[in-house]
Amino acid sequence: MHVVAVLALHGVVPFDLAIPCEVFGRAFLPGAEPPYEVRVCGEAGAVRSGHFDLRVPWRLDGLADARTVIVPGIADVSVPVPDRVVAALRGAAERGARIASICSGAFVLAAAGLLDGLRATTHWRAAPALAARHPRVRVDANVLFVDQGRVLTSAGAAAGLDLCLHMLRQDHGAAAAAEAARLAVVPLERHGGQAQFITHPPPSSSASLAPLLQWLQENLHRPVSLEEMARHAAASPRTFSRRFRQQTGTTPLQWLLTARVRRAQTLLETTDFAIERVATQSGFESAPTFRDRFHRTVGLSPSAYRKAFGDRGGT
Repeated sequence: MHVVAVLALHGVVPFDLAIPCEVFGRAFLPGAEPPYEVRVCGEAGAVRSGHFDLRVPWRLDGLADARTVIVPGIADVSVPVPDRVVAALRGAAERGARIASICSGAFVLAAAGLLDGLRATTHWRAAPALAARHPRVRVDANVLFVDQGRVLTSAGAAAGLDLCLHMLRQDHGAAAAAEAARLAVVPLERHGGQAQFITHPPPSSSASLAPLLQWLQENLHRPVSLEEMARHAAASPRTFSRRFRQQTGTTPLQWLLTARVRRAQTLLETTDFAIERVATQSGFESAPTFRDRFHRTVGLSPSAYRKAFGDRGGT
């Protein structure tokens, strides 16, 4: 059983804490046992968290056999990280556990020395403080999350969801991650290099793009123009493009290309289709175009990706 330990420190941000609990706790593999055991581990039996206190079932010793340790954000990054927490995190890292942080949880990893010499991110508002306090960390405030192999960091709020879906996809493939995204009722996860939200105004509920995004998922295999998308959203192309960026943080074309790459990942993992057929069923006009876009998004060629992740069968 893959144990995911979520570390709750005093001042933990409840939203950040809930994200990994929900993503990994609800992960589902057809015909298999639940793939994860989620533990909420506290620095004390009762953890202070904003407007309420939490009673946690595990203490720091719950990290001892965890394969993944996730540190959610904390409200006050100026509070010193207790030595026993630093020791527990270092111990987990030394035995090879995957360590991740959400939002200001990066300050905890940095205090433990786990980000020294690495590229990392956090919420854009906290990035200058992280860089000033930990000069050995290469802080990148312009991305949603950073994957450095055994150590991963994410920006704030919803970027933590993107990071957890990314880790789930690493473990069990694109189909499992897509199912988790559907359970969470969120659009397809965004890639880590996408820019953080900084000044976008919140969209109105009446302008929800959820039906359109579902329609796009069902029509990835065929050409879809901006004008056609705008018609389905009952808006002019200009208004639609503005609304789309407000709600997703990217352009309609970029979202569509990323969704097609994600579809291709699933096909490469679960079928033996030729690359040309994968390209066609994912909506790319040619195999060379598909290979170029896939490599730019995933960092591997389609063939290399299939060799690394194919024939997993969701296990």
